[in-house]
Amino acid sequence: MSFVGIPAALQSALTSRGYGAPTPVQSAVLAEDAAGRDLLVSAQTGSGKTVAFGLSIAPELLGGSERLPPPGAPLAIVVAPTRELALQVKAELTWLYAPAGGRIASGVGGMDPIAEKRQLLAGAHIIVGTPGRLCDHLERGNLKPDALRVVVLDEADEMLDLGFREELEAILDRLPPERRTLMFSATVPRAIAALAKSYQRDALRLEVGGGGEAHGDITYRAMAVAPHEIERAVVNLLRLEDPPLAMVFCATRAAVARLHGNLAERGFPTVALSGELTQAERLRALQALRDGRSRVCVATDVAARGIDLPELDLVIHAELPRDSETLLHRSGRTGRAGRKGTSVLLVPHPRRRLAERLIGAAKVTATWGPAPSADAVLARDAERLAEQARGVLTEEASEDDLALARRLLADQPIAPEALAAALIKMLRAPLPAPEEIAEQRPERREARREAPEAAPRGGEGVWFRLNIGRNGNADPRWLLPFLCRRGHLTRQDIGRIRILGQETMVEIAPYAAERFAAAARQAGDGEDEDIRIQPMQPFRQGAREAPPRAEQAPAPRPAKPGKPEKKGKHGAGKPPKRFEKKPKPGPGGEGRKRPGGAPRLGKRDRVA
Repeated sequence: MSFVGIPAALQSALTSRGYGAPTPVQSAVLAEDAAGRDLLVSAQTGSGKTVAFGLSIAPELLGGSERLPPPGAPLAIVVAPTRELALQVKAELTWLYAPAGGRIASGVGGMDPIAEKRQLLAGAHIIVGTPGRLCDHLERGNLKPDALRVVVLDEADEMLDLGFREELEAILDRLPPERRTLMFSATVPRAIAALAKSYQRDALRLEVGGGGEAHGDITYRAMAVAPHEIERAVVNLLRLEDPPLAMVFCATRAAVARLHGNLAERGFPTVALSGELTQAERLRALQALRDGRSRVCVATDVAARGIDLPELDLVIHAELPRDSETLLHRSGRTGRAGRKGTSVLLVPHPRRRLAERLIGAAKVTATWGPAPSADAVLARDAERLAEQARGVLTEEASEDDLALARRLLADQPIAPEALAAALIKMLRAPLPAPEEIAEQRPERREARREAPEAAPRGGEGVWFRLNIGRNGNADPRWLLPFLCRRGHLTRQDIGRIRILGQETMVEIAPYAAERFAAAARQAGDGEDEDIRIQPMQPFRQGAREAPPRAEQAPAPRPAKPGKPEKKGKHGAGKPPKRFEKKPKPGPGGEGRKRPGGAPRLGKRDRVA
């Protein structure tokens, strides 16, 4: 299928950019039943939505003509959640409407508002901007809404997630009521449906992809790692996959700064994107990624929204996203415009169930496995370096290079193996060293369901000793989270906890005992570095130990020679029962009352 029924000027622009056939979302908005109607479109990121709504609004802008009228007050307004996405949309609409004489203006935060005001006063056909800056231009009178015929909300769900509801409502309330309203969103949660109901008229609902596989061009993988080895897993993933561009997501600015610094120190060409950067710094970072000077981008969710990097092949979730929509938005940075991509979730052991719920809610299928080891990275290096060396050796050498080679060999004869080894060493030198990662044993949930006796109950667990007890303020309220964090466990893997005076004994499920023992050998950090964890007995894989006795009764004192062992009503060797001290008799010879109300007699009242 080709583009049919669109103006010739737009057709020529598409042809010059290499567009042969419309994408599914473009076909949906160009269908006859969608012409002139309000649209609520849900489609994945990178599916060609910008060109789709650019073609869809053409009848309102051109009015049956092949060229746009002279620029004046804007005829269309496009609202995007972030500066990067707004500027990207502006660039796309600029080449699409260039043959028709279109002029596109922008209004985004972080840019010079005076220069934007001059653009609007000079006249424009379309203005693209972020909610806050567009509201500002409307309030100041720089943006005249009277001539607007169509409004487009791009990535509407992201704008609501970022807290732009009030700004969006302020913009929509100021626009002419007879306008056409188009909403594009990756997902349609309840808030988007309510917004569409309030500001759209008889909207046509288009769900491109039919609710099938989300992000079909993206391969999802999940890797179980120890919490303290997340950064090492990121290093090994980047080394193993060796993508042209990769994006690593963190939850906070502090995490972005820390990971960016550590990757740069290891030799990765890395840039960071977070909310604290100025617009100029963000643009320089993105330009470094586009021109190849940097190959890794560490970013927060907000900073990475709307970024389009065609060569991005790998997305790494160094910290799990907060919900399934964020997972899809993060992963949507790759696998765009028909390219294949990979999205990898690094899952700490205590958060595996959360990761499984996120993957299920996102309706994607992920393959579970361990993080790549250093040996796997070195094996892949051997393949790449061998191929790279073959390419270098097969290149035709210049006469100057041959002359220098003959001179070197004449001064010091070198064996061919030594030359090849020196070449490999030179090629390997720029590569960051891989990280050693402890071998992880994946949990076998099916086995646990089939064998409930493996749970740490009835004395069947493996016991460990901690060098902290009641005297050191040991308490289950912080011991449980500490054990899960330090031993890479979940609460279901921990059985009984016995807190004594100087130590604490903990029961661990047999299937998790080996992993717990390996993790417990690692030194803690901060306040936990002084807590040591040791097996109660020499640990053997699969061994089951009887629960230790928390307290043992003292051995009976041996009777003195020549005297029979004293046996009382408490039995041999048992300490006598301790009674409370009797109170002194009160006035009048009255003591404690006996059962039945009779007073106990004092010594003076006893009959000899």
